[in-house]
Amino acid sequence: MGSYYQVLLQIDSARYYYKKSASFWDERGDRERYASTVSSLGMLEQLDGNYDTARDMFDKAIQLYKAVGNISHMANTIGSKASAHIDQGNYHLALLDALESLRIRDSLKTKPWRKADALRQVGQIEHALENNKSAIAHYERAVKIYDSIGDNIYLGHTYADLGSAYFDLDDYDEAIAQYEKSMDIAKVLTLPDMEENALANLGMVYSKLGQYDRSIALLEEALSKNRERNSMINHINNLIELGQAWNRKGSPEQGLDYLDRAVRRADSIGAKSKLQRAYDLRARSHEAMGNYRQSTRDLRRHQLLNDSIFNTTKSRQIEELRTLYETEKKEQQIVLQEQEIDLLEQEAKIGELQRILLAVGLLLSVLGFYALRQKMKRNRLEREKIAAELDFKKKELTTHALHLAKKNEVLENVKQKAKELKLAENTEAYGQLIRAINFDQQDDKNWERFIQYFEQVHQNFAANVKTKYPKVSKNELRFMALIKMNMSSKEIATILSISPDGIKKARQRLRKKLALAPQDSLENTVLAI
Repeated sequence: MGSYYQVLLQIDSARYYYKKSASFWDERGDRERYASTVSSLGMLEQLDGNYDTARDMFDKAIQLYKAVGNISHMANTIGSKASAHIDQGNYHLALLDALESLRIRDSLKTKPWRKADALRQVGQIEHALENNKSAIAHYERAVKIYDSIGDNIYLGHTYADLGSAYFDLDDYDEAIAQYEKSMDIAKVLTLPDMEENALANLGMVYSKLGQYDRSIALLEEALSKNRERNSMINHINNLIELGQAWNRKGSPEQGLDYLDRAVRRADSIGAKSKLQRAYDLRARSHEAMGNYRQSTRDLRRHQLLNDSIFNTTKSRQIEELRTLYETEKKEQQIVLQEQEIDLLEQEAKIGELQRILLAVGLLLSVLGFYALRQKMKRNRLEREKIAAELDFKKKELTTHALHLAKKNEVLENVKQKAKELKLAENTEAYGQLIRAINFDQQDDKNWERFIQYFEQVHQNFAANVKTKYPKVSKNELRFMALIKMNMSSKEIATILSISPDGIKKARQRLRKKLALAPQDSLENTVLAI
């Protein structure tokens, strides 16, 4: 903790001196050095997590560099702005800036390592957006440059990036080859962080391939090196991967120890995504060991974190769309201003009458063209925003439905275990446990949340059903909602806690109330509502 506050003090001290320097160069009228100092201040704000302030400073520096004609430094600052977007998770905005930085560097024929850095940055953004083939193409171009100039440190990092992209494409052989290249460089150059990262990544791949002993050995080695380097996030990742490897191997009791430690550490630093995954895997360990109460508890914690992360992601995506819209609007205003300047220059060269006619004609055409273009882009952005919100709501609905199914499946397993122990256990306690489970299985609060999510995606579905088929009951409406989601009969049976025979009877009763002929499809009828 002490080192953390020490870093903050260093940032505050550097910020003070950079501000003094910026004022000095501004007063002297040295635009280029002023731009450099403002860009450095932006980097400090980024380190401190003040991303909006950082981007404002980068924008200011970009304009200053453009004014003095230092296009190379302008490209570097655009890349820094892309980095700030990456840190905040605004990957679409980051990609726009990173591609612009790369385009400028291509046109200027700048230093090769600058271009390689830009290529790698674009690859990382494409990877984050799950465009893995595009990411690989950019990484491979960066690799060629780093290799040609002998920059082996960044070459090793880029091999690791390539391995991760191939891993996400399920090309495990190629992923292993890239990770091993990274590890070879780490060993030659004695780079513990890079070596630990390569070991952990290889362990993850071998776990996927079912080679659990090899996976565990690699992950344990990575964990031991991580203790030496004291990186908490990497430490948590290694614990989670070890827990999953032991689970896959069929030894959940050994995996549980690693996952317990992962939960404690992730919770201590507020790492939500890591904590969510640790709870999910720990729930599987408990379930495999027959600890159904603990499994259910962890699943609920996992679900709460999942909802929180979804809400955060949704807000970020909507804000990113808003920023994209505002950026495009500003660009259109700049273009319009440039058109007006051109118009004024033309006015000085022609006669009074011609000047007035030309000015009016050009201005109207420019305004009309850009007004139409602005309206089209605004409509497109609105559609993308609505699509993003609807997609998020669909994910919420599916997640909640699967949560209901998983909860009922676990409770049913607990009920079966209780019945097996009935003869050996206290009858009264057995009865209380069964009543508690039945109550939880029939808990209407979960259904109220489900219906709330459902109505956001399928608006007025319940009202339309009641209008068209007034005899449909509350339980039958639930049944129809699950059919509307394309759930299978098995999934519906699990969610509603009824047997397969019960599903058949429910379908028959519903067909009668909907007055369907034998040749009519129940699914098509419900989907058409």
